[in-house]
Amino acid sequence: AVTAKMAALSGGKGWLRGWLPALQLLRRGSKAVTRHWKAMHFQRQKLLAVTEYLPPRPAVPPRCLPAHRDHPQEEDGYVRLLRRQVEQVFRSSRMVAVCQYNSMPDEDVVTMRYYLRKHNIEVKFVLNEIVRPVLAQSKYRNLLPLFVCRNILLVSPETRAREMLRVLKGIPQVNLLGACIDDTILSRQGVENFARLPSLEASQGQTVGALALLPSQTSSLLQRGPSLLTALLDEHIRRLRDTGAPGEPPQEQGT
Repeated sequence: AVTAKMAALSGGKGWLRGWLPALQLLRRGSKAVTRHWKAMHFQRQKLLAVTEYLPPRPAVPPRCLPAHRDHPQEEDGYVRLLRRQVEQVFRSSRMVAVCQYNSMPDEDVVTMRYYLRKHNIEVKFVLNEIVRPVLAQSKYRNLLPLFVCRNILLVSPETRAREMLRVLKGIPQVNLLGACIDDTILSRQGVENFARLPSLEASQGQTVGALALLPSQTSSLLQRGPSLLTALLDEHIRRLRDTGAPGEPPQEQGT
């Protein structure tokens, strides 16, 4: 009926009939639920319990067996080379400073290296995975807490702490954490105090002067008694000569 009505409205054109379905079914309401939970039958439960697989027990209890140790993997040759280089740096450098490195442009890195190299200070970019095993087996193990982020090493065969602090003062991306100077581990404050000390030649001159002062004072104290006694004897002899002979009593002066 619907199709005939649409055909009458379209003026009897048959080509419009192909666009409408011949039969339309409309379904309303909820869907039918065909699956409900149902308890397993008792016979089936017994059958599953009887046929359950039980693995056989080992002849030797696991606690009696030796502990299984994984064989350590052989280290890469490149890793061994890097660790050997780190060991050589700590062995041949009198000053090794540990700094926290933040990202900075390449031009600033080149500038920093240039100014540090003028004072015979080299910049070493190292990985924590390489440095930490080396420090753990050496006398510098107290430096391990400093290697927790991206770090760089400032190494020098001389103690150039004053020059290093002067250069790092203008580079906020590099923060000094600590240093090892002449086999002595110092904090940042310790490095600053070390930089305020005079040079080695001046310290040696002050030490020699202080050591020479004590013997000179002791010598002067020891010579003071004899010199005073000599002066008193000379004065006594002079008075005796002025008054007369040594055996005669001094003449009385008139009023």
